[in-house]
This record gives sequence, C-alpha cells and structure tokens, in this order.
Amino acid sequence: MSDKVPSSSPIVAAAAKGGTDEPPPSTTAPANGGAKKTHLYKPTSRPTYRPQPRHRNRRRRNYCCCFCCWTILIILILILLAAITGTVLYVLYRPHRPSFSLASFRIHRLNLTTSADSASSHLSTLFNLTISSKNPSAYVSFSYDPFILLCISSDGDVFLGNGTLPAFFSGNKSDTTFRGVAVATSSHVDAETMNGLRPELRKKKGFLLKVEMDTRVMVKMGSLKSKKVGIRVTCDGIKGIVPKGKSPAVANVFGAKCEVDLRIKIWRWTF
Repeated sequence: MSDKVPSSSPIVAAAAKGGTDEPPPSTTAPANGGAKKTHLYKPTSRPTYRPQPRHRNRRRRNYCCCFCCWTILIILILILLAAITGTVLYVLYRPHRPSFSLASFRIHRLNLTTSADSASSHLSTLFNLTISSKNPSAYVSFSYDPFILLCISSDGDVFLGNGTLPAFFSGNKSDTTFRGVAVATSSHVDAETMNGLRPELRKKKGFLLKVEMDTRVMVKMGSLKSKKVGIRVTCDGIKGIVPKGKSPAVANVFGAKCEVDLRIKIWRWTF
C-alpha cells in the first residue's frame, strides 16, 4: 500500500500538470515594501569599458602654449619699440656729453708742520680754482646740483682740501665759468702720511695732484627729462709747487684733463 502525497504541495501540483521542476516564484512580499530583487548573475549584461578621450587636458595645454607665445611676442615688441624710440631720439637731438676744464689753479697756502716731539703733524692748505663747463648739445640742457670738490694727491692717498661749487643750469650750447672757487683744509695727518707727502713737496719740478667733483644732474631734452643721476668729474695731471713767501704759486694745468663719468639709461627717461 503506497503513501499518498497531499495534493496541496505546490511541487506535486506542478508535476501533475506536466510543468518543470523549477520552484514557482515566491509570492511573499518584501519586508520593507520595496521592489523585488533578483539574485541571478548574467555576465552578458555588464557594459563594455570604452576609454574616453582626454579633451580637457589638451585644451589646457593649448591655452598654456598660447599664453607663453603671446607673452614672448609682447616682450619682443616692447624691446623693439624701446630701441626704435632711442634711435629716433638720438638721431633727432644728437645728445653730447658735457665737458669741464680747469682754467687756473693757484696755491695760496700749503704748509706741513710737525710738532717738537714728532708725534703729530698739521696740514694747512688754500687753493683757488677757475672751472669752466661747456654744453655742446643743441637740444639738450643740464641742470646741476651743488658740487662737492675734493683736492687729493695723484695717487689718492693724501687729502689736500675740499670745497663747494653752487648749483647751475647749463642751457643749449652754453659755457659757464666759475672763478675764485676756494678749496682749503686744516687737519692733522698721521706719521705715515707725513712721511709720504714731505718728499713730494720738496720736488723742484713740482708735485702732482688732482681734483674730483661730485654732483647730481637732470638732463632735459625737449619735453623729456630724466631723473637725477650722479656724475663725477675728475681733473687729473695738475702739477703744483709750494708757494714761497706771501705770493701764491701758479700750478701748471696745461697737461690736466677733465673726464666726466655720466651714465644716462634709456628706461629712466620720463615725460
């Protein structure tokens, strides 16, 4: 006698009807009330990976290259314009460096005294100068600040005196002369300086000295003017002698040459 299977079993009912062995879909609703989830894995449903072209990186590189090229081009154009401007100004105005000359140099006093114990020495000098300034330019003028004059030995080791020159304006193609410029000193010197200066003063042919003049100048050219720049005028090759008595000694200035150290830069010019 065989056992009977209850007909209420879903598997048996499906087999009786000629269906498959697969279980029927669950009718139980999800606990959270959401949609139904399937646990089946289908390899064919995965999307194929396709690398995307990097358009953004290429655009950034293109922007950087364009920016660098334009920057270099603008700099080159500015340099070219500055060179053209400087050339045009030079051709139109023909600027020339000012010149200075030493017309006369008189030694009124040059005394070197030593104390009894030879511990110290005293130097007393008084010079009288005549200085001329010339501006050869037809369209360029110079405005000078006051000058500071220094009289020193030819090697620059011994200080012989100092003085000043007033400020002045040198117009186009003009000459300016200053007479009676006083340069003097009264100072103590050490033993080394005294031993080096005394043999020079005893020379019959005279001793060599030079004058240095320092100031600042502003250059004007039409409506243009520069900032004030420092210059130095050096007059070298002056041959002087120690005066005898009360009459001054006249130094030889025929071999003296005055050089002007003037530097004007093109980017310092302003309207």
